[in-house]
Amino acid sequence: MPQQSQRGSFGLAVPRARLMTRGAALAGSLALLPLLAACGGAEGGGAADAKASEQSVAPVAGVVAPAKVEVIAALTGCKAEIRIEADELREGQCKTKQGNYRITTFPAEKYKLAWLEAASVYGGKYLVGPKWAVGAKPEVLEKLRVKLGGTVQSTRGLGPADPTPTPTPSAS
Repeated sequence: MPQQSQRGSFGLAVPRARLMTRGAALAGSLALLPLLAACGGAEGGGAADAKASEQSVAPVAGVVAPAKVEVIAALTGCKAEIRIEADELREGQCKTKQGNYRITTFPAEKYKLAWLEAASVYGGKYLVGPKWAVGAKPEVLEKLRVKLGGTVQSTRGLGPADPTPTPTPSAS
């Protein structure tokens, strides 16, 4: 029984079994790509250097936590109370001896970036990893960073840098 052939990208006949093998090899390579990228060094310039003043990298944690509220909570010694369950994010609240904090996870990195952009209106610091963010007081974030990895990222609020009002001269 002869193998069926299809035309390849250059118009040449390619057996179907060969196409399937190539497709499987390509799919396997694409599946490994994120793992290889995650293991790569952080050398070189770019946007990461530009934000270095706003972030502190975790030198202690060898592994960065995965993006699942329950797993991150367990790593910090908490059983999270899920507060938000949506397509774009999940959020859990933790109350521990270390302090109170919110764990937010996202199905894709683009949602995390949009969320951080929206949160920048309020200012504050967040512990950020791949597809997750933790919001808490800075001293709590430093304790959690040891357990979770990630970076502490500062966001700027829209209000004035000096919240004390300036007196206005009275008209006499």
